[in-house]
Amino acid sequence: MPLIMPILAKPAALKALKEARSILENVTPMKMNCGKLCDGACCKEDESGDNGMLLFPYEAELYKKPIEGFAYHLSDDDTLFKGGKRFVCEGSCPREHRPLACRLFPLRIAIAADDNGIDATAQAEIDPRAWICCPILEQGGLRAMSMDFKDAVKRAGEVLMENDYMLEALHNEQRLIDEMRQF
Repeated sequence: MPLIMPILAKPAALKALKEARSILENVTPMKMNCGKLCDGACCKEDESGDNGMLLFPYEAELYKKPIEGFAYHLSDDDTLFKGGKRFVCEGSCPREHRPLACRLFPLRIAIAADDNGIDATAQAEIDPRAWICCPILEQGGLRAMSMDFKDAVKRAGEVLMENDYMLEALHNEQRLIDEMRQF
């Protein structure tokens, strides 16, 4: 039974993922190209050479075939879920092919719930991993970002939360962020 569940879950997960990506396709953190502020720092390798964005469940399916004019590769990364992938590009890409994590950056989707774990909602929150490279965070953080962008991140999160595989990835990312904040 364990092998068949991912196969059965794939269509619904991809549908949720594509809808979330669509919500974020034409919005950006600022009304201008924020990459001009920092020369695209979020798309460059860090000093360790370990760059790239973690893909959501089944998102690697969208990158199985080469995309003309877009150099990238996938590497194994179990950070968010077993069998996960990291998307690594050369620093520039066609917007319509950006992974969901790139579309969200420098924000992330946080899940908030009441004390009973009921009424969970998605929230747009600054991704603490962005502080190392994103100047928007030092220039006002959330206040400096477009309301359309923040609302789109929240809406994308609400769509993802309705799919168990996406919700699990968001939960695992939340756990990772919580562990990072302890240090």
